[in-house]
Amino acid sequence: MRPSIFHLAIPCRDLDEARAFYVDKLGCGLARRYADRITLDFFGDQLVCHLAPEAIDPEPRMYPRHFGVTFLDEARFIEVVARARAAGVPFFEEPFVRFEGERAEHRTCFLRDPSNNLIEFKHYADPAMMY
Repeated sequence: MRPSIFHLAIPCRDLDEARAFYVDKLGCGLARRYADRITLDFFGDQLVCHLAPEAIDPEPRMYPRHFGVTFLDEARFIEVVARARAAGVPFFEEPFVRFEGERAEHRTCFLRDPSNNLIEFKHYADPAMMY
């Protein structure tokens, strides 16, 4: 068992929409649902989508605010990106290689959830560079 699990809370405009996106399209596990939030197993960490339609960013930018997963296994990165694409998930930034040829080289992409939260998936060629 891991010594800790990362927890992140984000706003969402509609709980059913958030559940459909994270569970049906990305394959996350639904842990709990309440009237005002859902709690998800987000690739081994905890993501809570709080009903807060007034807090939705109408024009999100990658920087400074996004969150995501760094996959240890490149095949898992490829699998999750393919699943998102097959499910029609909108890419904010299509998959590309950042820092190509450098020690920090990694594959990355950014998705947009239905509430305009930006999600980055990435995989480093050198696992020592993920921190």
